[in-house]
Amino acid sequence: MIVEVAMSLSGFLFLLIIITLVAGERFGYSVISDLDSDTKLQEISKDPKKFKIGAMLALIEHGTIIALAIMLFLAFNPYNIILAVIWTISRITEGLINFYNEKNYWGLLNIARQYSSSSGAEKKSLSELGRSILKTKNSVFAFAQILFSIGTLSYSILFATSEAVPVPAIIGWFGIVASILYGFGNGIILVKPNKAMKIFSVGLLILIFEVVLGGWLLFSPLT
Repeated sequence: MIVEVAMSLSGFLFLLIIITLVAGERFGYSVISDLDSDTKLQEISKDPKKFKIGAMLALIEHGTIIALAIMLFLAFNPYNIILAVIWTISRITEGLINFYNEKNYWGLLNIARQYSSSSGAEKKSLSELGRSILKTKNSVFAFAQILFSIGTLSYSILFATSEAVPVPAIIGWFGIVASILYGFGNGIILVKPNKAMKIFSVGLLILIFEVVLGGWLLFSPLT
């Protein structure tokens, strides 16, 4: 009973993460930010409430990641405790790093206020400061996503190799491929942060994987 509840909650949390990410995008929050700080600061200055909502949705998403790691541990640790510990530590650490990352990102709100009433050298200085924050946000996020990839790879290996786990092996194998490519892509982002927007497109595979896995975990135990 506990395992089935944990599986269903894990599925729900997978989908909730995706929903909050999509909603955050609607409010101007991007997990990988464009480094055009002038445009970003103008957007924030024009609608600071929108920025705040987007940032709050991001915080909800980070908290959900931690809850998901715990639920996955409860659901699947009996099948392989070593892999369960790896994904739990990796994904909880990912969530905590993302929480910390938002502290600096929130600072754009104050910079945007100053930016809107400045000019000349001061405006340029604020623009550079904003760009530095966005660049750091991308780099820290990329590091956190490497931890995400390790965690995703761990439970994907479990799904792919254990016949006892009530998840189709094909989902696990897809997760293995998606997590390796995603981890590799984020490694490149750390080395070449200016390529972030292009390389992050590999995240589409992870998105598909999480939608499929989330749906399976949410509805399969009920059948």
